Amino acid sequence: MDFSEDEIQRYSRHILLREVGGTGQAKLKAARVLVIGAGGLGSPLLLYLAAAGIGTIGVVDDDRVELSNLQRQVAHTTDRIGVPKVESAARAAAALNPEVRVEAHALRLAPGNALDLVSRYDIVCDGTDNFATRFLVADACVLAKRTLVSAAVLRFEGQLSVFKPHQGGPCYRCLYPEPPPPGVVPTCSEAGVLGAVTGVMGTLQATEVLKEILGIGESLSGQLLVWDALAARFRTIRLRPDPSCALCGPNARIKDLTAHGVPAGSACAV
Repeated sequence: MDFSEDEIQRYSRHILLREVGGTGQAKLKAARVLVIGAGGLGSPLLLYLAAAGIGTIGVVDDDRVELSNLQRQVAHTTDRIGVPKVESAARAAAALNPEVRVEAHALRLAPGNALDLVSRYDIVCDGTDNFATRFLVADACVLAKRTLVSAAVLRFEGQLSVFKPHQGGPCYRCLYPEPPPPGVVPTCSEAGVLGAVTGVMGTLQATEVLKEILGIGESLSGQLLVWDALAARFRTIRLRPDPSCALCGPNARIKDLTAHGVPAGSACAV
């Protein structure tokens, strides 16, 4: 893939890396990544993907920018309050790197559109804050054989993993077989979140996406990274495929998305 002089200069620090080089940068330029949720996780994720030169970035969110978002959702600005988040995110990405293409999907992810949307991209990133959407995304990724890079935050903690059962790893339901009962686990809008925590986790999420595309380093597939910001401590939990998993096990019962209802709330409330 040919690069312009401006692109060579823009990505020079990548190209200098032996693990990336021109060949790796071409892989990034050819990649298609879907970001579900343009909020606290999606904002730094989107910006670092754009800065890295991911050729096509899809963004899904049906919400508009609010003042309370700006404490952590760094892709948005005060003068864009009231603007659809996908439009605001696209502006931010274009301002950072006009070489990338942003496909804005101003819609709520639902059983009727999730599989088709996920299938259009190479890697899917989940930055949502409700379990209905998280399970819908996870199921769609398994059915479409797409790698899922999933992050979650609450208060002062974050979690991150990569799920690719189509390559022998566990899926999201191997970790969480079913959503918790409503009201058991609070959302960020109910319990709060330190803004910088979403920045760290979204940036880690972007790093895992780049590693997956480039085929470098150790994948987080089969591992759950947990960060306690107050203790300044990371720990890793080993995950294994669940042979009785309803989604990816040998006797999987989930064959489509018909069991999902329409998720309540926006696609991104982080």
